[in-house]
Amino acid sequence: MKDILIFGHQNPDTDSVLSAINLATLKNKLGQKAVPKVLGDINFETKFVLDYFNIPIPKFLNDVKLQISDIDYQKNNYLKEKTTVLHAFDFFRNNNNHSLPIVNNNLKLKKIIHITDIANYAICDADQHLITSYDNILDCLKGLSVTKFASEIDGDVLVAAYDSKTFKESVKIKKNSILIVGNRPDIQEYAILNKAQLIILTGNYSLSPKLLKLAQEKKVNVIVSKHDTYKTSRLVMLSHYIDRLNTKNQKITFRESDYVEEFKRTAKNNPYHEYPVVDNNNHVLGVISLLDLEKKHPKKVILVDHNESRQSVIGLEEAEILEIIDHHKIGNLATSYPISFRNMIVGSTNTIIYFLFQENNIPIDKTTAGLIMAGIISDTLMLKSPTTTEIDHEVLEKTSKIAEIDTQDFAKKMFEAGSEVTSLSKEELLYNDFKSFNIKKRSIGIGQLKTTNPTDIKKDLSSFSKLIETEAKNKDYYILALFVTDIINNGSYIVFNKKAKAILEDAFTIRNLENWTFIPESVSRKQQIIPRIIDVIEKSS
Repeated sequence: MKDILIFGHQNPDTDSVLSAINLATLKNKLGQKAVPKVLGDINFETKFVLDYFNIPIPKFLNDVKLQISDIDYQKNNYLKEKTTVLHAFDFFRNNNNHSLPIVNNNLKLKKIIHITDIANYAICDADQHLITSYDNILDCLKGLSVTKFASEIDGDVLVAAYDSKTFKESVKIKKNSILIVGNRPDIQEYAILNKAQLIILTGNYSLSPKLLKLAQEKKVNVIVSKHDTYKTSRLVMLSHYIDRLNTKNQKITFRESDYVEEFKRTAKNNPYHEYPVVDNNNHVLGVISLLDLEKKHPKKVILVDHNESRQSVIGLEEAEILEIIDHHKIGNLATSYPISFRNMIVGSTNTIIYFLFQENNIPIDKTTAGLIMAGIISDTLMLKSPTTTEIDHEVLEKTSKIAEIDTQDFAKKMFEAGSEVTSLSKEELLYNDFKSFNIKKRSIGIGQLKTTNPTDIKKDLSSFSKLIETEAKNKDYYILALFVTDIINNGSYIVFNKKAKAILEDAFTIRNLENWTFIPESVSRKQQIIPRIIDVIEKSS
């Protein structure tokens, strides 16, 4: 069973990362196999928390698109290079295949054989030359081994169709001759004396004791066939190695990591029915066809701290959403089946995670308690955000006691770590915690940077202003703004594009708004910033 993937939104913040980790812990304790993931680089605040509790950073999840590995394709469907044409045809017929890969003993791809290649060989291309093994011939004929001195048979097939005298005079037996002959001792002796590579006796006839002894002395291979000469000759040619057939030049292969959408596009633009699935070393794992796509197993995911597709992972529509745990407004995300959707009016997703532990009677260990505590501190700005509820206060108190951590001291260190900006570029600071949305067909982008020392940003105010103006024009933002939230003074400084000035002045009731204007009591993007902007735009339209 595949892992359940748990992740927060793009541009992950501390609450989203920690809620993914904590929920994965809960799921694993409940016997479900779950793994936390992130959809982007974590910030310094989150890194501080993970380092503090010695927790590894969750691995990056690029997408949850359907891949070949999510499909029940035809595993182990291939032909070994030494397979006979006859057995290959039987395999095609029994498995309803139209094409199959041919592999060597190490399962590496050699070529691809089509059913039409077999038909062409059997009807048009088969000549007198045969390359196969002694055992293959024996198997195809369901024959009896009389003498065996060679494993591999490589020679020209002859049929003793003339009378003895004419045959001896007109047909020269060589060391690579493969003779098909009935109960004709004189021709049998002629072939043995000339050391034919193989003699196939038809009609269940055997060598006389004298000729058998001679065949053993001359080391001539002998097989007895129960069939008549005509059927024996046809079956012998079908013992040819399958990899010796002329084939079409198809070299399209797929790996399990390839996307199903890519396979569908390729398959619809090419005439082939099946395509080999190979690993990174070109070892064949099986074949896949368009019909196999009905047997799919989408990735199972749980969303935390978001419920809108545009904030989530690429390919979410191709995944199976099991649950959503969130504390934001209900977005536009739709599912094919009913799911568990937990949404509460609290300041942090980790507050909800705490109750999930309680409801499932799973004790919260010190580390998990510390992570829940850190998530609440981060998303409520140490209980100063207007999104904070009494429930958050209660859960923070309980988890800090379990973790045995002083919340004020921890919060100070955590926010200071998150205020580190010197190692990040202007673009990284703008988009590190960023939300975009559309209102009345107008594109809005709001970045937020929480810090205990906003003067570090003010030093480069001119550069930030130019960056935001350029980004707004290049990406067609009607409003693009960065809110630098002063955690200590409970407000935010704003940097914005010129086109947004009138809207932002109305939204925050400030005349002559300029870059780096301080907006008191604006620390929650969800409650105090975005709703005001949306309200003004909707009223002005």
